Formats: sequence, structure tokens, C-alpha cells
Amino acid sequence: MTDEPDINAVDLSNCDREPIHLLGRIQPFGYLVAVSMDWMVQHVSANLGEIVGRAAEDCLGLPLQEILPGSSIHAIRDRLQGLAPGEGSERIFGIDLFGHGQRFDLAVSISGHSIVIEAEPFVPSPINSGTLVKTMIGRIERCSTLGALYNEAVRQLRAVTGFDRVMLYRFAPDGSGNVIGESARSGLEPFLGLNYPATDIPAQARRLYVKNRSRIIADVNGDTIPVVPGIDPHGEVLDLSLSVTRAVSPIHIEYLSNMGVGASFSISIVIGGELWGLFALHHYAPRRLSMELRSTLELFGQIVALVIEGRRAKEMREVEEAARELHDKVVGRLVSTSPSPDELVDFAGDFREMIPSDGFAVWSEGHVRSVGTCPFADDMPGLARFLNRAAASRVYATDEISAVYPKADEFAHRAAGLLAIPISRTPRDYLIFFRRELVETVTWAGDPSQKETTFGPNGPRLTPRKSFEAWQETVRGRSAPWTASERKSAEALRVAIMEVLLRFNEESQRLRDVASQRQELLIAELNHRVRNILALIRAVVLQSRGSASSIGDFATIIGGRIQALARAHDQITDSAFAARSLEDLVRTEAQAYVGEKAGRFMLTGPPILVNAEAFSTIALVVHEMVTNSAKYGALSDSLGVVNVDWRIDDNACCTIDWRESGGPPVQAPSRRGFGSAIIERSIPHELGGEATLSWRLTGLEARFVLPSNVVSLGTSNAAPSPPPAPKVPPTEAIAGLTALLVEDNMIMALDAEQFLLDGGIARVFTAMSLSDAMRIVMEEHIDVAMLDVNLGNETSFPLIEPLNQKGVPYVFATGYGETLTLPDEAAPGTPSIKKPYSAATVMEMLARVAKRTGD
Repeated sequence: MTDEPDINAVDLSNCDREPIHLLGRIQPFGYLVAVSMDWMVQHVSANLGEIVGRAAEDCLGLPLQEILPGSSIHAIRDRLQGLAPGEGSERIFGIDLFGHGQRFDLAVSISGHSIVIEAEPFVPSPINSGTLVKTMIGRIERCSTLGALYNEAVRQLRAVTGFDRVMLYRFAPDGSGNVIGESARSGLEPFLGLNYPATDIPAQARRLYVKNRSRIIADVNGDTIPVVPGIDPHGEVLDLSLSVTRAVSPIHIEYLSNMGVGASFSISIVIGGELWGLFALHHYAPRRLSMELRSTLELFGQIVALVIEGRRAKEMREVEEAARELHDKVVGRLVSTSPSPDELVDFAGDFREMIPSDGFAVWSEGHVRSVGTCPFADDMPGLARFLNRAAASRVYATDEISAVYPKADEFAHRAAGLLAIPISRTPRDYLIFFRRELVETVTWAGDPSQKETTFGPNGPRLTPRKSFEAWQETVRGRSAPWTASERKSAEALRVAIMEVLLRFNEESQRLRDVASQRQELLIAELNHRVRNILALIRAVVLQSRGSASSIGDFATIIGGRIQALARAHDQITDSAFAARSLEDLVRTEAQAYVGEKAGRFMLTGPPILVNAEAFSTIALVVHEMVTNSAKYGALSDSLGVVNVDWRIDDNACCTIDWRESGGPPVQAPSRRGFGSAIIERSIPHELGGEATLSWRLTGLEARFVLPSNVVSLGTSNAAPSPPPAPKVPPTEAIAGLTALLVEDNMIMALDAEQFLLDGGIARVFTAMSLSDAMRIVMEEHIDVAMLDVNLGNETSFPLIEPLNQKGVPYVFATGYGETLTLPDEAAPGTPSIKKPYSAATVMEMLARVAKRTGD
């Protein structure tokens, strides 16, 4: 004998070799036979013997073939073809079971190693089962709401069955139930809206309701027949879970008796494999329904379950679609702003529209920001520690915080339920939605705690409740529950926020990296500029000393030139390093130096702007021109004037004419000083323009041409040449050599050129750009080179290769300090000089590389 029956191998031909055994505990109107899987007769009910005209005990040991005719056995065998163990039962209606003309309804099922055959006397039905179900379902489908559907279903069941009361009973997640639909005859106390505790229908009973979808108790007070024998030939008790005629628990019979019920019928509503609810039919006198009608109503219950499931699914889809649209809108805002965790509280309104709540809080890095009604800030650390015990990647929701976190009793009046969305793992941060306490009055069908203990033959047991009068209970400490749709929205929001925060963190890291790079570049650029400024000031100081006849005069000259640079710097930085007006530059310098004489400046020309990069150069030139005019030219008396005219020529260059008149006679200077050098060489050297000076008796005339990429204006007049600066003793290693000096700043170039000449260099070739320097290297004989690294928008590194080819040693000068990195092509050990540099440093470095090359 196998554990699983081979239904396709059913053969009743051997049934005459095995005896019949009696079964009991069945309802008196039914008859039951159990046949073993190898088709040996095992059981028959006592009442079945009466049907065949024999005493019950006479049925023992008889083969099944002597009880049932071949036609009945053949019909039963056909029904078994589609059955498997534990999968319901097949029905046969109106069969002449014994061949005596009396018809029966049969239910055939498989239980373990046995086949169970149940028989009930056939009751003709005036209505076709298919037509009845079609009519009932048609009326159900016309209901527009679930509430209307519930009411219509119970109304039709009562009309079809004639029971006194029909209820639709829905189960809650905790096992308790609520009557959501009722149809009862007049005069009965309504049960609609009443709640029943989970203990009224225990868990094992609910599991049986799922397995066997309908159950009839025709007479609550009827006698039952015991099972004889108690076990089958395999030593196992026959499982009658799928039986349609089996009796029920005596405790349930007592429960119904306490309610005054004489007969009952139940139809399970199973949705998604779970017991969603059931139709409970009560009659206050014995009442039997035929097997055919019960089977029809069981089908009706299955269809109603499908309709309810479809309606609920549709409602859920509509809710989820609305939630999805809202979710997409909120996420779009989040993505566009990429907020930090703390800033998520600014979206509280959007979040609370997605998930309705009374309060919202963001717990991030040990701090809380909240909106609405929430626990106090002091309550949040403990609550966060409690939440840390939950799964890090799942939404946590409860409508009764105090049930899982006892300290929540302290703030239950503010927040009784919460839904927490984790948005990080370490440290654990949360978005938390709070709902206030919802004080609710629940009406029970009797006091659910009313239980009594009695002693019977098997010891003490709880008895069913005897009172079913409405009993009210006030429920506190709970909020409105979080729906499945809200939990789904929370989970979708969690995923979206994690993505947004990941993007925020990535963007923050990128910005930090960019800021760090910019900071490093800024520091290097600042270092470079400071060194250049220091070198410039040093050069101004050294070159200006020959122009002064006293210490006070020297201080005045130095102060004026530095102030000119400062004024130019102020003008360009006030405009965020933008181009400034040429006219403003000239007037600013004139007013700063000659005061009330500034009105003797006549300025004409179209509006012209000077690029920020050239502003300091032109300002220094204008300063020297104004200073020279105030000391020796038209502004040195009370009559002279200065005319400054500019225009744009055919080459888009700016031509500036400076003409002085009405002052004392002017003569060309006998010596070229630092001021004259600034005027004559600044614009050509640093800006690539032209500068021409003419000393006439009537006054100084000058023409400056600024290239189109600069569009600038400046003029100058020479002051007496200063005495030569003290010479640095020549160094033997570089005495008489020819040097290349590459420097884009004219003043520093003059300073460095003087260093080299004073150090013993015989000739200095000065270049302001890479192209000029490259031409000098190719055309001239060079012994040593001093190269400024940065030449505006280019570097002097391309000079390394041609200098290496010619074997010319070189030294680099830089304002970037320690950040200088030389190319791999540079000669090993090539030194670099930091700006500002001294004459001794320049000589020492050049002597070192020259000596090394000579060796």
C-alpha cells in the first residue's frame, strides 16, 4: 500500500474481499462509507444498514459489492478520476445508490489511505442550480460599492435558504471579527456592527474553514453517531476534515445553544488562500438544506470571494495610481533639489500628502527636526534606539507604539502610532510619520473576557460565552491603522530617498573634491601673485631710489607708485575683475596726484574699456605721466593744460595722444631713469603695443598704441634718471657670459636684467613671450638662461628641448613656490628660484649651473 493513492488505477472489482466497518460521529441524516485505497471496504455508518434493510451490526464484514450495485460503484469511480488527497470532494446528485429506487446525493473525497463516500437522501430542487447562481451573481455584480455588495449577498442567501438570520462576518488580522453585513427576519436583535473576539472561532477552526468551504448543522440538538471502530486497519484515525456530514465540536454546539440557534450553515470566503470572512446563517429551529443547494451556495461563496477580491484590487489600484502620481511629483522635486537629510523636513507637506499623518519628523545624526504633532525632542533618542532594533532596510509601522515600546505611554496622547522609513544604515537615520491617539468605542457581542472553567470527564476546560448582549469597550493608546497602500507608498519613498541621498552624497563628494582642487589652485595662484607683487614692489623700491634727492622725496615717489598700483587694483576688483573705463582710470590718477589741478586735464574720445589684465600696467604708466607733468611739465605751473585724446584706428587698435601745452619749456632728459623706462617699455613689453615720446619746447607729446586684444590707454614723460644701483661683485663662473632672460613682467624683467649685468654678465637678451624667447635661442649665442615659468597663458617649458640641444644651462623662476613640478625633459638637478628673488640668489644659481656645465 502506497502513501499516495493512484487514482487512475481505481478498481472496485476486489471490493468483495474486504469487510465493512462502522463509522460514527456523523449527523443522523447522513450516511458514510470509508473504503481503503486498495479498494477494501473499511467503514459504514450504522444508519446505512437501515437503508439496505439490515441491522447495523449485520453490515460488518460484508463486501461493498453486496451493499452498492455496480452502477453506483462505476459512478463513484468516475468522480474519483479528478480528485487528489485533501482537495475537496466531488458530488453526485440524485443517484439510485442501492438500486431500490431511492435516490441519494453523494459526496466523494480522499482522506489519507481511504476514500470517503457520504450519502444523503435526495431532495428535489424546483430551481436549476446553474440558473440560481447566475441570477444571484448578476444581482451582486450590479452593486456599485462593496458595502452594497455585502448587503445584497446576505439578502439573497436568506431569500434562497429561508434561514432566520444571515450575516457576513469579516476577520481582522488579530483573528477577531466584525459583522459587516446582515439580513434578519423582523423581531430579531440586529448583530450588524458587533465585534467578536478571536477566541470565538479558534485558529484551528479557521484553518478548517479554509479547507472545507461549507458546513451544515441541521439540528444543534440532534444526536451524533460515534465512529466504530476508532481507527482504520493502518492504526490511524480517519480524517474527516472534508466530510460534509460530520458532526462538529461539542463546544461549538454549546456556543450555538447559548445563542439560541437551532441550525446553522456557513460558507467560507477565501481570498488569496487566506480566510477573509464567512457567511454565517442561523435558524432558530432545526433546518436542513439539500447537498445540491449547499453545493450551489458554496459555489456562490467562491464567486463572491472573487468579486470582492476584484473590487478590492481595483480600489487598491486606484489608490496606488494616485499615490504613484503624487510620489512621482514629490520625487521629481527631490531630484531637482538634491536635499541633505536635514533638509528633508522641508518636504514634510509633500510627504504627509502621500502618507497622511498628524506629525512628521526627520531624525538625522542624533538630531530631530519635526513638523506637526510629534513626541517631544527629549523622547526621540530613546525612540530612535528602539527603531534601531528593526530591520535596517524595511519600513516599520505600528498603530500602537506602547505595545512594543512601553515608554511610549508617556507621549501616547501626542503620538500613538508611527511609520518609520530608514534612510541610512550607519548612523541610522529615519523619516518618521506620527498619528495621534484615536479613542474608539468598540461594541462586542458580549463581554469577550467572559469565560468560565468547568470540569468534565477530561478535566478542566473553558466554556463558551453565555451572554451575547452588546458590550462596549473604550480602546485607547492606538491610532488609525496604516493601510497596505500607505506602507507601499512608504517603501517606494524609502527607495527614492535612498537614491536621492546617494546622489546628494556623490554630488557633495564631487563638490568637495572640486572645492579642494580649487582651494589648492587658489593657494598656489595666491602664492604666485604674492611673490610677484613682492618682487614688483622690491623692483619699484630699488629702481626709484635714484629719482629722489632725499629720504622724504624717496618715500613720496615710492608711495605714489604703490598707490597707483593699489588704485588700479581697487578699480578692477570693484567690478569683479571686469574691464574698466579708460577715462575713469586717467581721471582717478589725475585727482589722486594733482588734486585741484585735475580740471586742467582735457579728455576726449569714444568710450573705451581697458581689460582687467592690463589695468595695472596702464595705471602705472598714467601715474608716471601725471607725476612727470606735475614736476616738470604743463602741470608744474598755474597755466598749463594736458590734452588726452584717443580713438580706434583701422586695425581696431586704440591710439592715445598725450599733449601738454601752456607750461614751462620742456627738454629731453639727459639720463633715462626708472620712470622713463616704465613709460617707454611697459606697453610694448607687457601688452604688445607701441609707445612714442616727443620732447618739444611747448610741452611733452606722446603716442601710445594699444593692441585690439587690450584696448587700453597710457602715456608718460621721463623723469631724471636715477643713479645706478650698487653692483653685486661679479661671479667668476658667469663673468663675460651671454644670458637669456625670459620674464613677462616688465618691471621684474628690468630688475633681473640689472642683477645679471651687475653680476658680471656681458650681455642680456630679454624676452617677454615664448615666441620671442624661442627666436633668441635659435638666432643668438646663449651661455645661460633664466626662465620665468608662467608667461601669461603659456609657460616656458617648451624652451627646455632647444636649450638642452644647445647645451645651455638654465634656472627657472616661479611665484608658485613649492608647487612647481618640472617636466621630465628638464635637466637633472635644474634649480628653481622663488619670487621675490635677490641678486645674490640669482647669481648663485646661475653660477652653479654654469659651473656644472663647464665641468
